[in-house]
Amino acid sequence: MRAKSHTEVTEVHGRLSRRALLLGGTMLAFMTGLGFRMRHLQLDQADQYRLLAEENRINIRLIPPARGEIFDRNGIVLARNEPSYRVTLVPEDAGDVDAVIDKLATLVELDPNELDRAVTEMRRSPPFLPVTIADRVSWDELSRVAVNTPSLPGITPEVGLSRYYPLRGDLAHVLGYVGPVSDYDLSKIDNPDQLLRIPRFQIGKVGLEGRMEDDLRGVAGTKRVEVNAVGRIMRELDRREGEQGDDIQLTIDQSLQSYAQARLGEESAAAVVMDCETGDLLAVASAPTFDPNLFVEGISVADYGELTGDDHRPLAAKSVQGTYPPGSTFKMITALAALEEGIIGFDDTVYCPGHMEISNRRFHCWKRGGHGQMNLVQALRESCDVYFYDIALQVGIDKMSEVAARFGIGEKFDLPLSGVARGLNPSREWKNSVRGEDWVVGDTANASIGQGFVLASPLQLAVMTARLATGKAVPPRLVKSINGVEQPIAEAPPLDISPTHLAEVQRGMYAVSNHRRGTAYSKRIIADEYRMAGKTGTSQVRNITAAERARGVTRNEDLPWNRRDHGLFVNYAPFENPKIAVAVVVEHGSGSKAATPIGRDITLQALYGGTPPLSAYPTKDRNGIEKQQEELEKLVPGREITRRNRA
Repeated sequence: MRAKSHTEVTEVHGRLSRRALLLGGTMLAFMTGLGFRMRHLQLDQADQYRLLAEENRINIRLIPPARGEIFDRNGIVLARNEPSYRVTLVPEDAGDVDAVIDKLATLVELDPNELDRAVTEMRRSPPFLPVTIADRVSWDELSRVAVNTPSLPGITPEVGLSRYYPLRGDLAHVLGYVGPVSDYDLSKIDNPDQLLRIPRFQIGKVGLEGRMEDDLRGVAGTKRVEVNAVGRIMRELDRREGEQGDDIQLTIDQSLQSYAQARLGEESAAAVVMDCETGDLLAVASAPTFDPNLFVEGISVADYGELTGDDHRPLAAKSVQGTYPPGSTFKMITALAALEEGIIGFDDTVYCPGHMEISNRRFHCWKRGGHGQMNLVQALRESCDVYFYDIALQVGIDKMSEVAARFGIGEKFDLPLSGVARGLNPSREWKNSVRGEDWVVGDTANASIGQGFVLASPLQLAVMTARLATGKAVPPRLVKSINGVEQPIAEAPPLDISPTHLAEVQRGMYAVSNHRRGTAYSKRIIADEYRMAGKTGTSQVRNITAAERARGVTRNEDLPWNRRDHGLFVNYAPFENPKIAVAVVVEHGSGSKAATPIGRDITLQALYGGTPPLSAYPTKDRNGIEKQQEELEKLVPGREITRRNRA
C-alpha cells in the first residue's frame, strides 16, 4: 500500500480540526444555552416554581366565622352563638372504626340517629376528613373523651359555635332558625360560597335568619396547613381569622312579644303591634309556636311529625303568611270609599231590616231582626252589614279597591321574613283575568263587609289600622340597626284621603269601644289617657244555607272547631294621640269575642310598657284580669332580665 504523502496528511488533519472545532462550538453553545436556561429557572423564575412546589404540600383551609347575633330594640339577645362541644372521628386514623365507636360509647351517650348520619357521611367522604360522631355533648363528657384520647385513635374532642335561641318559641316565626347546609340548599344557589361546603356548616333556613343570611354569615378566615401526599393534614402553619357576621337589632320589643305570645295561649292565632309613627313592628306573634332550637342540628322525625300533624299549624307564621277574610274590620275602607265619592253624608241613613235583596238573593245582616235606621258612625259602632251593602252597591268595587290599596290591602311588604303574603284586594280586572269570570253585584256586597274574595294578613290589618289612625302611608319596619348603624325610617306621606272623612270614620271606631252599644264596649279601656278606637270582625269559613237560617243558624260553639268563624279585632290607642296599632286574628275563634279581649290586653301592655294597673280595666273584669296577669307572669320568660337591663 502506498504511503500518504505529507500533503495528504496535512489535508486530513485540517479536516479533523475543523470538525472538532465545529463540534466543540456546538457543544459549547448547547452548554451555554443550558446554563442560561438553568439560571433563568433557578433565579428569574424561582418564586413561581417555589410556589408550585409548595402548592403540592400546602393547602388553604377555611375557618368558619362567628355568626352575627340578633337583638331586640332594647338590646336583649334573641339569637346568640354558644360553645358547642362535639366529638369527631377521622376514619383513616381510627383503623377499626367500629371498635373505636364502641369504646367511645362507654364514655359518651351516642344518639343512634346521629350515629347513622355519621356512618353515611363516612361512606361518601375521603377517609382523612373528620366526621362528627357526637354533637352538643356536655363539658364532663368532653373531658372524659379528652382524657382517654390515647386509647381512642382518630377521635378528637372539639369546641365550636352553634346557634341558640334563648326565648325558644316566642320569636320562632320571626327569627326562623339555622341548620346544616343540605344538597337542596346548594342547588338553589348559583356559585355558592365555599363556606357552604364545610361539613355541618349552619346557614339560615327560614325567617330573618334565612332572609338576612348574607349579613349574618360573615367572612371566612383561612389557615395554611401542611398535608401529606394523600391530603391528610400534618400541621398548621399559620392562620388569618375571619370577620364575624353583622349584628342585627330588630324593632321588636322582647317583653311585649313574649307577652303577646303568652296571651294568645293555645289558640290558633296571630297578633301584630305596630308603632303608628315610625312603622316599627313591636310584636309579631303567631300561635301555637315551636322551639327553633330543635332545628339547629337537625330535628328528629318524631318531633317534626308532631309539629306537622298539629291541626293548629305551629310551623306557620300566621301573622305574615296567613290570609283571612277581614270581615267587618274592612268596613272602614268601604265607608271611606263612599265618602270620597260623595255617595253618603255623615248624617245620611240606611234602613236595616236584617237583610237586603240583591239580584234575587237575600244578603243577611248579622243581627237577624235588623238595626233600623243607621248613619255612618252608628253603622260602624254596631257593625250593621246592610248599611255597607247599600253604600257599596252605589260606590262600586273599583273605588273600594282603590281605597283599600292606599291602606295596604293587597300589598306585599318588603320585610326580611319568610312567605310574606300579598293577600287579595279584588277588582273587576282581577276576577276576569284570574278566574275568567265577570264581576257581579253580589261580589261587591260580599267585599263591602270583608267577605268574598277579600283576603288580608294580620300584618296588613295592622298597617291599615295605623294608616287609619294617622292619615299617613306608614310602612312597616322590622330592622332597627345593622352593626350599630341605625336603619332609616321610611317617609310616611299623607294619604290621599280627606281629613274630614277620615275623622268621621275614626269617630265611628271610637264608638265601637266606648259607646254602650259598641261591639267592643265590654272590653274597653277605661283609663282616659289610653282610650282606644277599634273595630271588631267575624269572618265566616262556611256557607249558611237557607234551610239552616229557617230553622236557626247553628251556634259556633256547637260546630267542629275547623268550621267555626274566625274572630278579628283591630284598634289603635290612645285615640287623641295614636301611638300603637294592633291587629288580632283568632282562627275559628267563634267570632270577634275571642279576639277583642286579646287585642285590648296587648294594647294596654304596650302602652304601659309592662303589666297595666287593674284600674285601666272595667270594674267587672278586674278579678279575672288579676288572675290572668298572675298566670301570664309565669309564662313570660326573661321578664326579670328585661327589667334589670332597662334599669
